[in-house]
Amino acid sequence: MTPITEVEGRRLALSNLEKVLYPATGLTKGEVLHYYATVADVLLPHLRDRPLSFLRYPDGPDGQIFFAKNVPPGTPEWVTTAEVPRSEGPARMVVVQDLASLVWAANLVTEFHTPQWVIQDPSVADRLVFDLDPGSPATVVECCEVAAWLRERLAADGIEAYPKTSGSKGLHLLAAVRGASSERVTEYAKRLAVEAERGMPRLVLHRMTRSLRPGKVFVDWSQNAARKTTAAPYTLRARDEPAVSAPVTWEEVEGCRSARTLTFLASDIAPRVQDYGDLLAPLLDGGRAGVVP
Repeated sequence: MTPITEVEGRRLALSNLEKVLYPATGLTKGEVLHYYATVADVLLPHLRDRPLSFLRYPDGPDGQIFFAKNVPPGTPEWVTTAEVPRSEGPARMVVVQDLASLVWAANLVTEFHTPQWVIQDPSVADRLVFDLDPGSPATVVECCEVAAWLRERLAADGIEAYPKTSGSKGLHLLAAVRGASSERVTEYAKRLAVEAERGMPRLVLHRMTRSLRPGKVFVDWSQNAARKTTAAPYTLRARDEPAVSAPVTWEEVEGCRSARTLTFLASDIAPRVQDYGDLLAPLLDGGRAGVVP
C-alpha cells in the first residue's frame, strides 16, 4: 500500500520508499526525499518562479533517463503550473513554489533543471551561466583555473560570479544580471568564452568540437539561450553516486588540487549549509545584479 504523507497541509502518496536508487552507496528513494526536505530552505528560492525541466531516472542512474518538460499526468491541482513560450508553441510546465510541491516532484525521481529567466518575464534573463566541462584527462581542477579567469573578467564588467559544482565532472559559474534579453546575455557569454580561449589557448575551448576536447575545458556559453536549462543548485544528479550540484566557495575553487575535493554527495550538503548557509544567496538579491555591457 502506498503511504500517504501530509506536507504543509497537502496529502502526498509517496511510492517505493525502500527502492535503492543509488546502488553504489545504497541510497534509497526514501532517503532521496529526506534529502530534498532537508535542503528545501536553500533549494526552493532557486526554483521559485522558474518552469522546471525534469530529467527523470525512476529506476536509478542505470535505468532509463529521460527529459520531461510538460506537466506530468496526475499532477495535483495544487501544484503551480505556468504557460511557457516555446518555438513550437506554448506549453504548460511545473513551477515548484513550496515544500509540498518539492516533495511531490522529488517523488518522481528527477534532476531539477531551470532556465535563466522567471515566468513573470520570459523575455528577460536574470541569470548568466557558464558550464565548464572538462575533456579527459582534464578534470574539475582545470575547470577551477578557467573559473578564476572568468570571475576576474566578469568583475571587470561589474558582474559578480558564484561557483557551484555541476554534480558531474565540471563546474558552473552563475551571476545575477538585469535588463537584458537571453539573446544579449548569450552573445556576451560567447564573447567572454572566445576571450578565454584566446587567453588560455592550451586549456580552453569555446566550441563543442569533440576532436579538440581532450585535455581542455569547454566553456559552454550556450546554456544562456532562453530555451535551454541548467541543473539547479542542490539538485541530485543521475550518477553512480548521489552527487549534488553543490555551491562552493572561491577559496575551495582556488585551492582545488584534486577532483575529489570538489565532489559532494547528498550526505555532505546539510553540514555545508549549516557551516556556510546558502553560498548562492547573493544571486537572489536583485540589488546586486550586474548589467550586461
